[in-house]
Formats: sequence, C-alpha cells, structure tokens
Amino acid sequence: MEWRHACPRCFDDHLLYAGLPVVLSLSGGFSELGFTQIRCVLMGACNMTREIARAAIVSVGNELLFGETINSNAAWLGRALAEKGIVVSRGYTVGDARTSIQDVVWTATQFADLVIISGGLGPTTDDITRNAVADLFGRRLHRDESLLANLRDRFHAHGYGEFPETNLSQTEVPEGAIVLRNPHGTAPGLALEQGPALVVMLPGVPRELHGIFLGDLSTLLEEWLGGRMVPVHHRTLHTTGVPESRLAELIEEAMRADPPLASAMAEVSLAYLPDLRGVDLRMTASSVSSEEAEASLDRAEEELEARISRWRYRAKSGDIVESVSGALTDRGLTLAVAESCTGGLITKRLTDRPGASTSFLGGVIAYDDSVKMSVLGVSQQDLSRFGAVSEVVARQMASGVSERLGSDVGLAVTGVAGPDGGTKEKPVGRVWLALILNGANKTRSIDFPGDREAVRERAAQAALAMLLRTL
Repeated sequence: MEWRHACPRCFDDHLLYAGLPVVLSLSGGFSELGFTQIRCVLMGACNMTREIARAAIVSVGNELLFGETINSNAAWLGRALAEKGIVVSRGYTVGDARTSIQDVVWTATQFADLVIISGGLGPTTDDITRNAVADLFGRRLHRDESLLANLRDRFHAHGYGEFPETNLSQTEVPEGAIVLRNPHGTAPGLALEQGPALVVMLPGVPRELHGIFLGDLSTLLEEWLGGRMVPVHHRTLHTTGVPESRLAELIEEAMRADPPLASAMAEVSLAYLPDLRGVDLRMTASSVSSEEAEASLDRAEEELEARISRWRYRAKSGDIVESVSGALTDRGLTLAVAESCTGGLITKRLTDRPGASTSFLGGVIAYDDSVKMSVLGVSQQDLSRFGAVSEVVARQMASGVSERLGSDVGLAVTGVAGPDGGTKEKPVGRVWLALILNGANKTRSIDFPGDREAVRERAAQAALAMLLRTL
C-alpha cells in the first residue's frame, strides 16, 4: 500500500509505505489502527511508530500577493511549529477574497491536523477572514461581551475618548470557537474544531501573531496535539568560502567512502542553506527523547567536522563577525580596515555588533585613488603601474591603515564590483584581499560571480573569513 505523507525526519511529502495495511484518518494522517513502521524512500528507515501532526499555513492579504509585504509570518510559523514537532506540509497565500479564503481553508482541512490562518482579523472592510471561515463551516457569529469590555477598557486606557464602532467586528466569535488572548493588540486569535482538524485564525501583525502563538495557542496545541508532537531538534553548522554544490559533493563522496559518517548521517536529515555569505548545514533529528536526538546530532557533527573544518566557523548568531571579534579580543589585538569596492560594508558589519570598540579601531573608505594615496600612503607609481585592483595596492592599503590608525592588524579589500569598470585582465568580480599582522602579510585574489551587491557582500565575507583563519 502506498501514499504520500510528510516524513517526520526529512519534513517533506515523500513516498512512504507500511509493512502491513493501514487505515488513513480523515485528516490524511495515520490512524492508530494497523499503524506500523513507516519508511521514507529518500532517507532510509525512519523507525517512526507514532502518528505525526501535520499543519498547513494559510496567509491572507492582497499585500502579500502584490509583493508589497514580505510574508515573514509564514517563515516564523514554520520554524515555531517545527520546534514543537509539528510538520508543516503545505502553505497557501491568498488575497482578501471570501471565496479564495474558503477554497484554500477547505482544501487544507482535508489533509492537515492543524490549519493556521494569518491575516484578515482587523477592523477594516477588507478584513474578512473571520466571516469567511465562519460561513464556510456554518458557524454563526456572536458578540463576546468579555471581549467587548476588554476592548473598551483598552481604548480608554490609551486615551481614546470614544470607542470606534469599526472595532466591534473584532469582538465577534464563531460558534464553538476558543478565544486566544492577544497581549499586543486588539484582534484576538480564534480556534475551532472542524472534523478532525483544528482551525486557528491569527492576526497578521507579526508581533501580535507571535504573542498569541507563544501564549494561549501553544497551550492549546499541547492539549490538542500533544500525543503527536514529536520534538524536533536542530543544529546548524556555518561554512563560508565553499559553493553549495562543492560542499554537497564532498559530503556525499565522504558518506559513500566512510561507513561511520554514513551511519551518523542516517540518524539525521541534512539541509543545505546557501546565501551570499556562505552555506549553512542544518541538521535535524526527531526523537521522543531529547537526549537521543542530541546524541544523534553530536555524532553527525563530529563526523562532519573533519570534512568541513577548513570552511567552518562557529557563531551562535550565525555571523562570522561574532567569531572574528571574539578571536581578536581573546588575543588582545586591534583591527583597522581599508575598503574600496565594499564601500564600508566590512566596517558596518563590525560595528553592528555591540562592544566592537574593544578590538576595532576604525576604517577608511578609500574609494578614489587620491584617498588611497593621501590617507593610506599608497604609491602613485604603483597605482599607475599595477592599477587600484592589484596585489601591490591591496597590500599597501592594509599596511597604510594599520600604521595610521595604530592597529595590530590591517585588513584591506579592493576590487571591481561592477557592473562597469571590468576589463579582460581585471573582469567584474575581481577582488584583492590583503592582511597584515605582526609585520607579516597575506594576500588573496578571488573572482566573485553575481551582480554588484553580490560581489560586495561576498568580498566582505571573504575578507572577514581570511582574517579569522589567520588569527
């Protein structure tokens, strides 16, 4: 017997099968009758013998469809639900139209145990989620007097003379719904049982959505889905300086050649999360026991370390600046930076971190050649002979900023960010990095792909990575 179901290990809708016949529940999940071991064909034996709660997220709002607002709520909910062991299998985005909302909510309730709808609970005429869902399930709306009293008190406490009649809609509750308190706003969350599914409506304002989820909704989910919420544990390893494809190739080759690594990785799922600064490796383990999950993550991390150590950095925040600042402070060193093509990006990233003054003295944006000469002491002759984007000039920029600001370490970057200015000898994306420490210097040339923003971001990250690995 075959069907598609969200794998509790790899969190995707992959093909699963059971050794014995099973009975599907109306929500599309497994019933307790006849439920046996399941296996994901992509991940090997899962050894999961529990029914896993599945969720769907419905995001409501024309502003989301038109690209006027980034759908941060869906991303936040996905992470928050995963941490609780609830698998998000599908997501929908719809406009402020009654039929559209009803269509996707109805579809979601046919397979999901939990449907979370965000947006459309405000007091204006385009906030129609409450009415659309109530009408879909044949639930009459009634005014909740306690909500009305609390809302009036809230308005009076904030100095409003009269209570706006438009806000009365936020006191209407579908028949049989549970009211979820909103600690940060006027629109309460609403939860109602519809067949085997729990349908939850939350306001679209992120701060309000977070407050309800972390408060009343978390309590409700533990009561309603507690038996099917398998704890999920994540661990992220940060790398920089290696492309995603190359990293994946190295790990996959190592797994084929190294049984201990393959065995350790079989206990977790591995996701590659690339951006302009590097590639994060997110390992996920699902287990009823937190100790078992952490042990699996420990084994996988230990086995991976030997393969990725040359590119890995450790930072709780995920930002390499955390590691750089820590290394400088630990060694009692100070840093000065000279930037050309990055235009102060390195300096900004360093000073974005609280306490930067402990190790960072300052930076010089030497964008024009005249500044390179007058402020950093770069040789006019070398500029004319080798050009601004050269090893010689990068080295002089690093030594010049270190001497003038009196730092222990000098870091410099110069390059062609584009889209113009490239030549056959020095194409767009060509960047020179230079570092001076205790009289010794290190230089490196890299050709970065991408547009101007990508080149600048990658150049800044590469400079910080070179500094960290030197320290």
